[in-house]
Amino acid sequence: MYEQISANKRRSALLILGFALLVAAVVVVINVLFGGGLVGFVVALVVAVALSVGSYYNSDRIALAMSRARPADPREYARYHNLVEGLCIASGLPKPRLYVVDDPAPNAFATGRNPKHAAIAVTTGLLEKMNRVELEGVLAHELSHIKNYDVLVMTLAVTMVGVVALLADFFLRFAFWGGTRRDDRGPAGGILAIFGIVLLALAPLVARLMQFAVSRRREYLADASGVSLTRYPPGLVSALRKLQHDRTVIASASKATAHLWIEEPLELEHKSAATRFNRLFATHPPLEDRIAALEAM
Repeated sequence: MYEQISANKRRSALLILGFALLVAAVVVVINVLFGGGLVGFVVALVVAVALSVGSYYNSDRIALAMSRARPADPREYARYHNLVEGLCIASGLPKPRLYVVDDPAPNAFATGRNPKHAAIAVTTGLLEKMNRVELEGVLAHELSHIKNYDVLVMTLAVTMVGVVALLADFFLRFAFWGGTRRDDRGPAGGILAIFGIVLLALAPLVARLMQFAVSRRREYLADASGVSLTRYPPGLVSALRKLQHDRTVIASASKATAHLWIEEPLELEHKSAATRFNRLFATHPPLEDRIAALEAM
């Protein structure tokens, strides 16, 4: 498991680099298409760096705001706080900030950039529908995402995917209406313009595929790390079974944040007879596969 965690951290670093390079490529291509020159190139790189740095420091706040999470009052949600404190003592992690999402659908997610700057959010539905050992299993899963540094790349994906999609969409529309400069460099300039427009058109898809790559394998690892923390696999197994049979969806969830949750909040098909096509574009592995992996431990 420790080798998998180390490999996971290396993949996280590569994915973060990939997101940053994709944003930089989109911004630079926009500069080339619109004839910004050297000054424009420098400005484009500054914008790309600013977007990447801003995402690094603010993605968790954005994810919590998009999910309409509010701080969990220690007295109102004493069981929630007590379970997290106990798991943090057992794992050696600092206690993350705790949030609640007012929604009847049972679900949870972790966000942040490192264990010292992390947060966990759970829905009111999860707190109501899970017993103590099931809730402990879910919280251990989310703490494992923090411990394994999954939260950094998973949280960055929230803003990076959105930034790439917005930039590409805006400038493609602008180019469609004749906004690109006229290139006088002959066929080479035309080919460069076509390549740039194709890159802008494909960039949102590439960003989405990178988002899918963020969470699937990490869910299996977080499940395994979580039960190693609680020493009680049946707790998380029971929680996943409840999630599998629940048919409510989260009102505040979106495609940008879907990969953060412990199970996919937007689609119900994958919980039962999902087609291979649906599973291909799911942000999470099927719950039945995760349950089978835990039961085999």
